[in-house]
Amino acid sequence: MAQGNAPTGALTLSPEQGMSRYLSEIRKFPMLEKQEEFMLAKRWQEHEDPEAAEKMVTSHLRLVAKIAMGYRGYGLPMAEVISEGNVGLMQAVKKFDPDKGFRLATYAMWWIRAAIQEYILRSWSLVKLGTTASQKKLFFNLRRIKGEIAALEEGDLKPEQVSEIAERLNVSEKDVMSMNGRMSASDASLNVPMGKDGDMEWQDWLADEEQGQAGSYADQQEFDARMELLTEAMDDLNEREKHILTERRLSDEPKTLEELSQVYNVSRERIRQIEVRAFEKLQKAMKRMAKDQGLPVGA
Repeated sequence: MAQGNAPTGALTLSPEQGMSRYLSEIRKFPMLEKQEEFMLAKRWQEHEDPEAAEKMVTSHLRLVAKIAMGYRGYGLPMAEVISEGNVGLMQAVKKFDPDKGFRLATYAMWWIRAAIQEYILRSWSLVKLGTTASQKKLFFNLRRIKGEIAALEEGDLKPEQVSEIAERLNVSEKDVMSMNGRMSASDASLNVPMGKDGDMEWQDWLADEEQGQAGSYADQQEFDARMELLTEAMDDLNEREKHILTERRLSDEPKTLEELSQVYNVSRERIRQIEVRAFEKLQKAMKRMAKDQGLPVGA
């Protein structure tokens, strides 16, 4: 397939024309059955059939919108975030190989998220954020960890929550408090009314009664793909690194630095260093394997 071509027909429908209307319109596009999706993908792959590409794009616009909603707390116009996600979707359609056996939704999720994250990073000046590696990590993981420790709906974090987040992300407590303040100020509620009459809320749209490949199936497929990458990447670690990383970051009840320092008879700082090094090795291995599989490497 020529690299210079890309499906563009779906761009005629744009969220900038009105979010309520856009979300209503994209719900009208039917989901694709597995065999239909396969045949459309082959038509694009072998003949660059624009109609086939457009059907694949439009049937996944809801998936883009749902993923984009997950970035609603970063202070950027949701219409622009969705538009960037749509660009990622079109890139995914362009590069999708149906013979590999997985669905387009699973593959496209990686490209959609990568496109949105790249856009957010380019737009950091809008929320006055820095660009150091630690700030990037904090920026994209703070909301997730706040959700894990049941602090997502709070404004100011409690001292113990700040300390836990700083330790888990290996950043300073000052950075955690600063980032939380910026993101909390720009966070948007799912209860914000949509439309002129305000008779519909964001969460009403997100509660999609239709599952299909944009629902639980795609989520499970993506989870399985990530777990497969994780399992393979763990082989790059030695036994001590694997055990410490598992106990600290992959366990349902993570062990403290103190507990692990007693197991290995070393200092807490040494356990922390091993954890950080193991996590960095794991990230590099997963990015390498994702690249080998033709998946985009996220921020």
